Amino acid sequence: MTHSLRPYGQHRAPLPPTESPASGVPSPRPPGPPQAATAGAGAGAAPVKQRDAFFDNAKYLAIVFVAMGHAWEPLTDHSRAAEALYMVVYTFHMPAFIIISGYFSRSFDMRPDRLRRLITGVAVPYVLFEVAYSLFKKWADDDPGHPISLLDPWYLTWFLVALFVWRMTVPLWKVVRRPVVLALAIAVLASVSPDIGDDLDLQRVLQFLPFFVVGLFMKPEHFQLMRRREVRILSVPVLAAALALAYWTGPQVNSAWFYHRDSAQELGAPWWVGIVATLALFGISMVLTSCFFAWVPRRKMWFTVLGAGTLYGYLLHGFLAKGSRFWGWYEEYTWLHHPAGEVFVSVFAAALITVLCTPPVQRMFRFAMEPKMEWAFKRDATELARERTRS
Repeated sequence: MTHSLRPYGQHRAPLPPTESPASGVPSPRPPGPPQAATAGAGAGAAPVKQRDAFFDNAKYLAIVFVAMGHAWEPLTDHSRAAEALYMVVYTFHMPAFIIISGYFSRSFDMRPDRLRRLITGVAVPYVLFEVAYSLFKKWADDDPGHPISLLDPWYLTWFLVALFVWRMTVPLWKVVRRPVVLALAIAVLASVSPDIGDDLDLQRVLQFLPFFVVGLFMKPEHFQLMRRREVRILSVPVLAAALALAYWTGPQVNSAWFYHRDSAQELGAPWWVGIVATLALFGISMVLTSCFFAWVPRRKMWFTVLGAGTLYGYLLHGFLAKGSRFWGWYEEYTWLHHPAGEVFVSVFAAALITVLCTPPVQRMFRFAMEPKMEWAFKRDATELARERTRS
């Protein structure tokens, strides 16, 4: 039985489907032309959009896995269970975000209003948080020599750089043949090119690129296919097998492969391993991401509204995630390395990221995440003409 993806209600939407920065990925509304304002609205009223509960739910659940993965990282040296969970989660949480980003970037073009929103919703938060993270490291890690460099993203800010680059390339992917194959070829070449360096974290930009391109060319029926009952049933043994394999191979696997931030040579492997690993990880990630999407609820849940604030949770939780390492919490509180401690860490991470995605936190930090900055841009001729017509 095929399940449709249904919108869950009417929401004010300040941005079009391709460029909502508040979630870290484009706003989860059904693709297509914007809906008209509700009947009886005044001439100057903002149009009302519909959000799709499925995508808001997917983004929230994915960001919870991101937070838990960061919390599990210090536990992986002493716990094979934590290591197995860590490896499996890292194969699908960012690919899921990136696929959704590509899916809702399908209508992105170089229209002035969309470029402005790309700058204010992605580029400006990158600058602000790159500086904030660098200052935080100087203070919390007692590292006064740590540089502030906008060319070398530190920790979580790489995703904003990648999202900016991927969005700018959308028109190019629409004119080439076999775009997914081409994106995979680029990712493979990046994985065997140690000379790329750390500028703008281009290894991650290029190695994660295929997931964005996959999302760019997905259609609603692809997500409906993943919601089929038989797919959900099949996903259970697939996830179980992935966890068992991760538990078995964990001690022999370098988890850095899952970050996609280094070439094969930088990880101490022959160049040809980069080709094999990139293709294998892409296939595994696509399978596990499909399993993840299969179990995402399509109806409105208590956490659905939090899907609009995942970028807030993503960027803000990084201060505590890194601070816990700088301040030695995992070494000081050794009970965290026991099963009960691992459960506590998981629950705490999920609770923290949930709070950071809430509307009050969004309102508090909107100045950094979604600045209007009308003073920085020229007025669009189309907008000026529309205002003259209304007057």
